[in-house]
Amino acid sequence: MKHLEYTLLNRIDSPADLKRLSGVELRQYCDELRQYIIEQCAANPGHLASSLGAVELAAALHYVYNTPEDKIVWDVGHQTYAHKIITGRREAFRTNRKLNGVSGFPRMCESGYDAFGGGHASVSISAAFGMAKAAEIKGEHRKVVAVIGDGAMTGGLAFEGLNNAGASKQTDLLVILNDNNMAIDQATGALKNYLLRISTSMHYNAVKRRLWRVMSSRTPHLLRLCQKMGNAVKQGILRNSNFFESLNFRYFGPIDGHNLTELVRVLTAMRRIEGAKLLHVMTVKGKGYKPAECNKSVWHAPGKFNPETGERLLSKTTVARYQDVFGQTLLDLARRDERIVGITPAMPSGCSMDLMMREMPDRCFDVGIAEGHAVTFSAGLAAAGLRPFCNIYSSFMQRAYDNVIHDVAIQRLPVVLCLDRAGLVGEDGATHHGAFDLAYFSTVPNLTIAAPMNERDLRNLMYTALQADHPFVIRYPRGNGEGVAWREEPFVALEIGRGRRLRAGEEVAVLSIGTAGNRAAEAVAQLVAEGANPAHYDLLFAKPLDEELLHEVGRNFKRVVTVEDGAVRGGVGEAVAAFFSDNGYSVRVKSLGIPDRFIEHGSVPQLQSLAGFDRESICQALKSFYSEIKK
Repeated sequence: MKHLEYTLLNRIDSPADLKRLSGVELRQYCDELRQYIIEQCAANPGHLASSLGAVELAAALHYVYNTPEDKIVWDVGHQTYAHKIITGRREAFRTNRKLNGVSGFPRMCESGYDAFGGGHASVSISAAFGMAKAAEIKGEHRKVVAVIGDGAMTGGLAFEGLNNAGASKQTDLLVILNDNNMAIDQATGALKNYLLRISTSMHYNAVKRRLWRVMSSRTPHLLRLCQKMGNAVKQGILRNSNFFESLNFRYFGPIDGHNLTELVRVLTAMRRIEGAKLLHVMTVKGKGYKPAECNKSVWHAPGKFNPETGERLLSKTTVARYQDVFGQTLLDLARRDERIVGITPAMPSGCSMDLMMREMPDRCFDVGIAEGHAVTFSAGLAAAGLRPFCNIYSSFMQRAYDNVIHDVAIQRLPVVLCLDRAGLVGEDGATHHGAFDLAYFSTVPNLTIAAPMNERDLRNLMYTALQADHPFVIRYPRGNGEGVAWREEPFVALEIGRGRRLRAGEEVAVLSIGTAGNRAAEAVAQLVAEGANPAHYDLLFAKPLDEELLHEVGRNFKRVVTVEDGAVRGGVGEAVAAFFSDNGYSVRVKSLGIPDRFIEHGSVPQLQSLAGFDRESICQALKSFYSEIKK
């Protein structure tokens, strides 16, 4: 990587500073900005490739629009590093995603330039339309722009926003489709193919460029003429090019999203056009850094790396990640049972379903960023006799809650819902923590809900779910497992609703579920070393709860600590306390887990400590109970 001196970067602290640059200086600034993002992400990991692809777009938008009066709504937030640095957070960016540092995503509470927060895909158009409509109602003349990319246009909410906004002819809204043909992995679906046809039509693009030269003129008569000609020309040149126009959006583009001169000229012209319009911008994910351009999926979030060589500095461990246990187990099961199919909403490599995809491409489906569809599609597969394993990150599953109830649970279809990234996930923060799944699914009839304590449990729970003839939820965390052997042993079908006693004890018992049980086991071991004798039980199933185990605990213990990597409110701890109360046991229950507030970003150990269910917090809860006993 060629090093540049930061002659302009350190002079720009706001969009007002940016506007003072000449066109040549703006190009140089973007080069410096790109280098700064690479250098910072090399030491402090984040979402690199998407932001590298949006450097020129972010600079051009702030160069042309009067932010923060004009509103720019960034979809997902993977693209926003350049935006954050331009808007006064250059030095703060060194703390990106760190505890008490700036967020990796747009946050309204962080900056007035972050018009709307976003960590999940496809929200930008609806939110921006709301802002544009509010400006119209209030008689304000601000401009509103939604920037949507990284595959987010495939999400159903994006289409709902387009449909609604297109029907409001007086509302001034610009949607920028930042098209890099990627989500985290390669984009899929009919929309991707449609956009590809547009972007590869040389004749169409040539005419578009000529139209834009005319449109960029300051002559109002020519500008109006181009607006009137637009639809007829596009329909005549490119067949089926009127998808967005059918929703009453004027379509412009595609244009090169790395050509600053063109971007500035086009955005300047777009700013003068009222109504609903969409600008199609072609960018390269990872632009300007060869390793990222060559392997876009890996460099979406590569971890630490050497910026000079592009070597990723991976931690050396032989411990499997939970996602890899899932992916390998799914493949192993699919080899044994031809009914098994895999479904993921745009996360094949993230959840390791790509292992099965490579060997059995006809039995795996990446449905795009469409969680609700993923669940209902799985329900249809199950209704027709197949056994779908639908893998969705816990926080993204929130978007498919009704689909699970209406399409899976009510009909009691044998869909296996695998919730990756359950619990606190770390640096992605509040939008990505899988805090609520135990609580929001526990009220739904017909669901079995399980959480493995280690890799072997995950493998056996997947095997158990395959034998069940009803909906089955398995939730597990991000990251490495506990180092437990899992592939060497045969599959074991577990008894549904049966927990296990890990350690006998007296006076105080710990009831844990999921991988939080490993921190509980460490705390119990520490207390034992200090002379106490707590018992420890692993529930394994959140629903149905092991009532035989709970009766044993209720009869023998007056004080119980519950531990879960999920919301305490409505969580397993509350269900345990309710069971004791309903069955007449006089048991004091202290529930540890994620408290009733949104947890920000930081490392997982830091956040578990802040939330109060790390090893030390569990130790303190146990010691508090033992202190009461001694009084």
